Amino acid sequence: MRMHGRPGYVAIALAAVASVTACAARTTTDAIGTPVAATSTAQPGAAQGLGAREPTVAKTQKWVKIYSGPSAKDIDAPKSTTRGSHTVELNATPSDLIGTYVSDGAGRTLYRFDNDSAKPPKSTCNGDCAKTWPPLLIKSPGKIYPKGINPKILGYVERADGHCQVTINGWPVYYFAGDQTPGDFRGQGLKSTWFAVTPTGGKTHYVFDDPGTTGSVGGY
Repeated sequence: MRMHGRPGYVAIALAAVASVTACAARTTTDAIGTPVAATSTAQPGAAQGLGAREPTVAKTQKWVKIYSGPSAKDIDAPKSTTRGSHTVELNATPSDLIGTYVSDGAGRTLYRFDNDSAKPPKSTCNGDCAKTWPPLLIKSPGKIYPKGINPKILGYVERADGHCQVTINGWPVYYFAGDQTPGDFRGQGLKSTWFAVTPTGGKTHYVFDDPGTTGSVGGY
């Protein structure tokens, strides 16, 4: 009887393991690697001719759907920059000072770190660094809605702590704890390695006279 019932126990155990989605929480260390190829799938939206329509899915990376444009519905941006969200908005935001950069749905500036890598995507900002530069996290199941950004260069990478961090053209993106209001970019040029990220994953213009000190928080 025990031997006959054992496959059932094994099946249950495997199902439990499968239910733990990589990056969804600190429960896995499976590598994710480079985003998978794009898949185009139409999504239901408003009826034709009757108001705005939901964008289509331009790309899917495992459990994250990346849409072809902004959502037709209003989305409440998460208040916290540290907990992550199931839905992420990314907007190309013009600036006369630094050029066009990417912000989230609340208008908060997003940054890239020169010590990271894009090929393959990898975040090197952990521990105390991540307190000063909180990563933009996405939870399972996730959706990303971009505006002014090519959806096919968006994705996520698994961090050392098991969470999933949004990437732009392979570059992991972050907030800066020293930014106080939407539109701030006090982290621009810090340590000559942190820059507001462009819609293509590049670095925006450095404009301050004292590199590495403007808005510095916690030594990072």
